[in-house]
Parts: sequence; C-alpha cells; structure tokens
Amino acid sequence: MDSKRITALRAIMKREGIDYYYIPTADFHESEYVVEYFKARKFITGFTGSAGVAVIGQEEAWLWTDGRYFIQAAAQIEGSGFGLMKMGQEGVPTVMQYLGEKLQEGQCIGFDARVVNTNDAKEFAKIAAKKHGSLKTDKDLLDEVWTDRPALVHQPADVLKDEFNGEATASKLARVREQMEKEEAQYHIISTLDDIAWILNVRGNDIPHVPVVLSFLVIGKEDAMWFVEENALSDAVKEMAAECGITIRPYEDVYAYAATIPEHSTVLLDKRKVNYRITNALSETVHIVSKANPSQLMKAIKNEIELENTRKAHLLDGIAVTKFMYWLKKNVGKIPMDEVSVSDYLQSLREQMEGYRDISFDTIAGYNANAAMMHYKAEPDTAAKLEPQGMLLVDSGGHYDTGTTDITRTIALGEVTDEMKKCYTLTLKGMLNLANTRFLHGCTGYNLDIMARAPLWNENIDYRCGTGHGVGYLLNVHEAPNGFRWKHIQGVNDLAVLTPGMVTSDEPGVYADGRFGIRIENEIIVTEDKENEYGRWLKFEMLTMVPVDLDLVDVQYLNYKDIEQLNNYHKQVYNVLSPYMKGEELEQLVYSTREL
Repeated sequence: MDSKRITALRAIMKREGIDYYYIPTADFHESEYVVEYFKARKFITGFTGSAGVAVIGQEEAWLWTDGRYFIQAAAQIEGSGFGLMKMGQEGVPTVMQYLGEKLQEGQCIGFDARVVNTNDAKEFAKIAAKKHGSLKTDKDLLDEVWTDRPALVHQPADVLKDEFNGEATASKLARVREQMEKEEAQYHIISTLDDIAWILNVRGNDIPHVPVVLSFLVIGKEDAMWFVEENALSDAVKEMAAECGITIRPYEDVYAYAATIPEHSTVLLDKRKVNYRITNALSETVHIVSKANPSQLMKAIKNEIELENTRKAHLLDGIAVTKFMYWLKKNVGKIPMDEVSVSDYLQSLREQMEGYRDISFDTIAGYNANAAMMHYKAEPDTAAKLEPQGMLLVDSGGHYDTGTTDITRTIALGEVTDEMKKCYTLTLKGMLNLANTRFLHGCTGYNLDIMARAPLWNENIDYRCGTGHGVGYLLNVHEAPNGFRWKHIQGVNDLAVLTPGMVTSDEPGVYADGRFGIRIENEIIVTEDKENEYGRWLKFEMLTMVPVDLDLVDVQYLNYKDIEQLNNYHKQVYNVLSPYMKGEELEQLVYSTREL
C-alpha cells in the first residue's frame, strides 16, 4: 500500500479544517459486508478484511480490527503509514478513547454522516464538545483521493415466493405495526437491509453473496415509503408494493423525506443502525424511540415453513460438501491443487444442487499455517499448493431457494502431528458438547458458550472470537440477535434469549499462529425439549449433515459420552446422505461415519 494516499487525504483534511478523519467499514446501512464502492477503509489502509475502522490524523494514522484479523492486518498495512490497534487486547484504546485523548482544544473530527450510525456520531460529538471542538460530516473526503472509485450499482430484485417465505408481507407489516403501537410511534425508519428484505419478502443481490436490496423503508401507521432504485424491481415486486400500500421513491430521497416527518412525531428506529445523516435531518422536536427493529427478532425465529426449507437446504449442501471431501482425499497429491482451485471445485458441486443461487460468503480455504488466520482469503497468485500432508480448513456456505448454509470442516490431507490431533479432538468435543446441551428457557448464548469452550480451556487453549452466530433465511449468513460468546463485546448484538426456531452456528476452533488452524462448524436449531417442575427445557437439533474427519480424532481425549455423541451424529449423517451416494462415494461415506 502506497502511503501517498494518506498524504493526499491529509492535504484535503487540512483544507477542510479537519484534524481527525474517521473511516469505518460501512455502507449507508451498517451492513457487515459492503460493495466495492463503500470499501473506503480498504482503499486507504490496504487491509482487505471485512471488519475494521481507520482514524487519520495529521501526525499519525491507525487501523482498528478484531482478533480474527490481527495477523492478516499486520501484514497488509505494512508500509501504508498505518499502525495496528488490536481491538479487545489489554491496554489497547477504543477509537473513542483514542480520540478523547488525542483531540486538542478547538479541533475538528470529520466523517461522512451517511456511513456512521447515530450512536457513534453522538459519541464523536461528545468528544468534540469536551474540547470545544466541532464535527464536519457533510463530505466524503475519499471521493477526491479515490479517482477510480467503482460505481454504486443496483442489481435486479424479485419477490420470494410464498412456498419459501412462510408469511405474507401484509402479515409482517401488521406485526411490525403492532410493535410500533406499543411504542406509540407514528413512524418506523428501517435502514438494515436484511430487515427490509425479510419484511417485504424481496430478495436481490446488491451486496455480493448477500441477497438484499439497497434501500430504506419507512413504515407509517397505514402506509409505507420504500426508498429504492425502482428500475431494479421486477413487476412482481411493484405489484406487491402496490397491494400493501407501499409507495416507491428514489433511493437518495430518504434524507429529504426525513426532514418532512411532522414535528412532535414519535419515530421508532435503531440508533446503532440508522445513519447520522437521517437522524440529523429529523426535526429537533421529533421524539426518537431507539430500539432494535422489531423485525430483527421476528426474522430470527424461523417459522415452520422456513425451518423445513432450511433442512432441505442443508441436505443439498451436505451432499455437495461430502462429495467434496471424498474428492479431496482421493486426489490430493495426485493432481495439482491449491486453496483457490479446491474452493472453485466445491462451488461447482454446490452449483449442481437444486435451487442453488450463490455462495453465502467468500469461501475460506486455508492450508496449514494459512488456516491460523480465521478469515483468510486465498488469492490466485499467492494461494498455497496442497500436498498429501497436514490439514486444510474449509469454511463455506451456500444460498439456495430453501435457505442459507454455513459449514466448516478441517480435513486431514495426509500425515498430521499429535498436537494437531489433540487440538482437533478437543475442538470436536466442544462442538458436540454444545450441540447436545439441554438448557432452561431464558438462557442466552453467553450462558452456554462455555459448553463449547471448556475442553479447550481445560488445556489453557482459547480462540479469539465467538463460538457462534445467528444464520438468516436466504439472507445474512451472520444474523443478530442470537449467538454464542463468553463475554459481551460492546456493539455486538447477540444477547437474545435463545428461542425455538432460532438457527445458530456452533464453531469452536484452535488457531496456532504460523502453524495450523482448526475449526469445526455445524448449524443448530433451538427446539423444545420438555417441561417439568424445574421449568421449560430446550435443546438443539443438528442441521448440518456432513461427516467430521475421523482421521484427525485421537480417542484418548474423548470419554464414553463424547464417543456416543459422535457415533450418534455420524449415524444420522449416514442415514440422511446415503441415498444420494453411489459407488466409491458411498464407500467413503460408510468409512467416514464408522463407529469409534
């Protein structure tokens, strides 16, 4: 990365009277993944990971990112003029703490208000006010530096058919309005794309591998305004909008519309998600009720049609991934392979499945040491060549008409070390422990995370990330508000009570820097168990139907209960997949699901 970009940006900052400029990884909607147009942080720092923020001052510049990316970020920002702030590590300040310390009397903090949520903007305002300083939020300074910036393109969008959604748009709008009524809100502003897609039963492809539509939705008591590129909408979408009393308006009109919301109105919105330019446009007399969008919890609790379809999606995905594992083990060392070519082959198998739409995120295929980087992305010119030794970690998923999948398998390609086997077996033990847990209603993922982490913690081993995340229904592969984590991280929304119908990943791992990485990931559904004098008990149903690699298991680290759980899982996998396998693939399935 050429530090000349920082030099050019600093010159513009000086001209505009800005002392510190903040660049997040965000679009106008606080999306986790963004299109190239919004990758300003990547452009200025050279760091390509999905999470991170940059702060540029006249004398120093810093990149903040989390534990998934420490290794990758350190390598990619070398020579860029940026230093690395390792988020969550002892002694490392947050962005707000850093600016609170560094900002001098009368200085100015700048950012583009469209890509900063309201809560963060208010924090910046407090920091500036303490130093009698100011904010400047009306310009995207990168526009002048980024001369070949990609265009913002709106892809075609269509209605998700009734047999896949399980609930009509009119019903969803009615449920949202019921919650608005409870808050005495006349308007509800929604900027999060997965919420909008779910409410309207519409899917698009405005973000790669995320089937959403760039848009804003404002729901009133009787009608609604949808700010979207109309030319991208199918006739079926337009008909749905007309039937449901939804007026379609240009995408950028949301800011002007916000200014017209009547004075003294009550508006329901999530300040953690709605950008500052929208809230700043509202009248000062407007009363804002800041809460999570009601649709967030609604869509996290899948209905019976969604759950049944999701099981079908996982069957299709299980067939593809199991065939891939057979092919990989059979051919490694016999034909040329690298991290990119095997990812492409796996995708080709998914593409053969009925109702396949897209991969659900960029496949992570890391060989040996590369797998220690949790969100490693192989590139064609640097991809590691696979040899018949060590391990390959493959984290991948697909979007199908029937739902979204996310699975990780770590696969032995040949000779492996005793340490690898130990770490793999403890990881597997943790995954099974959590998946087989029974728990009382009222628990969150924070209560149960230890079930996955304990086998590793008992050996003084940990992984610097959560154990699991919610998974959307033909939507975001990372979906709030459910998840598994051992401690709360400010800004991470996964504190929801685990409720029947929620789908969550279960993915402990071990990441040995410079040597190897291991992750085993299954998706699980919260289901009812029983009620007795102690309360309402819940359990999990396994969604993912793919063998785990027994060639990496060291049974000395398993007790009889662990072995029973593993054998039961593999029996289920065999029963589900065997009708779809023939010949050598079936023989491999028999071997892969053998009893220990």
